Amino acid sequence: MAQITAIIDIGSNSARMAIFEKTSHLGFHLLYESKSKVRISESTYEHQGYLQQKPMERALCALKDFLWIAKLHKARKILCVATSAVRDAPNKADFLKLAKKIGLKIKVITGEQEAYFGALSALNLLPYHEGLTIDIGGGSTECALIENSKVVDKISLNIGTIRLKELFFDKGDLQGARNFVQQTLAQLPSHFHHRRIFGIGGTARALSKIIQKQINYPLDTLHAFEYDFATHHEFFREIYTAKPDELPQLGIQADRIDSIQGGALIFHLALLHFKAENVVTSGVGVREGVFLNDLLRYENGHFPPNFNPSVRNLKDRFIRDFKQSNSQKTLALKLFEAQRKIPLIHDSYQQHLSVSAELCNIGIALNFYEKSHHGNYILFNALSYGLSHQDRLLIATLVKFAFKKIPQTLTYANLLPEIKVIKILSFFVGLCEILSKNQIPKNFQFSFESSQNGYTLQITHSEFSYLVREQISKLIPPSPIIEIALIQTTKANQ
Repeated sequence: MAQITAIIDIGSNSARMAIFEKTSHLGFHLLYESKSKVRISESTYEHQGYLQQKPMERALCALKDFLWIAKLHKARKILCVATSAVRDAPNKADFLKLAKKIGLKIKVITGEQEAYFGALSALNLLPYHEGLTIDIGGGSTECALIENSKVVDKISLNIGTIRLKELFFDKGDLQGARNFVQQTLAQLPSHFHHRRIFGIGGTARALSKIIQKQINYPLDTLHAFEYDFATHHEFFREIYTAKPDELPQLGIQADRIDSIQGGALIFHLALLHFKAENVVTSGVGVREGVFLNDLLRYENGHFPPNFNPSVRNLKDRFIRDFKQSNSQKTLALKLFEAQRKIPLIHDSYQQHLSVSAELCNIGIALNFYEKSHHGNYILFNALSYGLSHQDRLLIATLVKFAFKKIPQTLTYANLLPEIKVIKILSFFVGLCEILSKNQIPKNFQFSFESSQNGYTLQITHSEFSYLVREQISKLIPPSPIIEIALIQTTKANQ
């Protein structure tokens, strides 16, 4: 696969391009993203689906610029797909020929393929492996059912924001729009329901952004943001029943005013139909799905177990010593396994400890003396995929306080576990970093022995380096660990 790949998605409302850079076999990150509101579907619904001249010209101008930008980024592969508006157009061949003249080969994908690409991105880049996707576009809405880490069914519906706008909302016919959506949803197979919904696309993101403001959500990131549907579903109704000039007062941005009402109507009625309880916002969609379909073509469409592409990508880009990083992770897992006999912390925190230990030195790439500060920032902002907001925040916090005293009041405390858990985990991260620098880094053994006031952490090894002993002596164990005992054995006993 090319090191740098550009993906272009020509939707009914916008044309978008995302450029991805591979950093290793399965590690990658987003290099560039751009969109243009070309609205290629403009006036198609009143002209039997035919693409009109001016919208096609707008789209071609944007595509020319996309190709130029892809060239600037040295993209060796460009994959371009077109969805509903082009798919349904009787004159789509004319548009494809014009695109070919500017050097772009467009693949018109089916509705089911579009649903699959959205589901593939949700399955691999969100922290859950079961749920139902809904991707509301300008001309169509795609849904896919994910069970046991597999896309088990998918469907495309002819309802979209621009379609509803031109057919109903521009004519003030809200009841007609509602009936049209409900009749379309009634065609869905009965098994299309799930308590967890993955909201893909501009409508879902716009609604999530407003909800974040309403609840004063402390983090400024949308991907993997979750909310309770029952708490907010009446807000969706308020949007599509409002007059257009009332939408800014509801927090709707100017570029969404002409499409948000149809989107909110579809989203609201669909989630009621699906019997949804929890909504997970997806910052990824068709473009990422097309990229992953290419990236994972030999991996059965999903990453290997316990593999996170963001962790791998950060390690590729910022960690100089893979051997030490791997050693820290191995030690952390052994330490976690040893504490299970007590246990000090719940099994659900194993991944947080593992990733924190593996990437705890990531901040050195920017500044050695402020490595914990920079590591905290990089991890929270760049662990983009496969983790919840709480996961990302905890991992970043553990790295920040691996060698620092944790204040009793933490920023974002309501998104973090209790302070006792953070103290134990961050202590483990710091301890593993110290031990990884031992002259003989392998064969450490850990055990927790009961004492009168808590537990003694016994670390057994054939030889402890002088600096390792010195640094461990300065560590202050968190309760209920009251001390660390270093037990040196002969190599024959190891």
